[in-house]
Amino acid sequence: MAAPAFTQKLNEQLGNEFAAHQQYIAIATFYDALTMPQIAGLFYQQAVEEREHAMMMIRYLLDADETPLIPATPAPQTGFADVVAPVRLALEQEKRVTQQINELTRIARDASDFASDQFMQWFIKEQVEEVAKMSDLLAVVTRSADDYERIEDWIAREDKGSDGDPTAPPAAGA
Repeated sequence: MAAPAFTQKLNEQLGNEFAAHQQYIAIATFYDALTMPQIAGLFYQQAVEEREHAMMMIRYLLDADETPLIPATPAPQTGFADVVAPVRLALEQEKRVTQQINELTRIARDASDFASDQFMQWFIKEQVEEVAKMSDLLAVVTRSADDYERIEDWIAREDKGSDGDPTAPPAAGA
């Protein structure tokens, strides 16, 4: 069993992960409507990753004999002023998730919940990668805001996608 405070906070995090999934779908469709398939594809893939994170958390709760509580999520932002705004929002979101993951880890450690602490280590590593990815993308999109093709070319060249991480926690339904 996980520490009660950790379980409560991880259930809250499920909502954050599903909200991030929805937000990334909204961002992807914004770019898709602009006929920017590379950046749209990047955000569609980010959405899948956020859903997968939530499913990993569900599997962990089930394995720890806890009940996952799937909360409602707020509607995502769908309108953006320019091509930079969605990436700026994504970076802010990833920084916020990093704080949430760190807080979950702190709660696990304070409760001497070593299994939950260990579970969170993969997410800490993942957040370092996500913040770096969105920071780089923001720099490129800001620099090339008036040249959609340059943005698309950079993503086609630099985004290697995800081959899956063998160290990732198992996901529910996988």
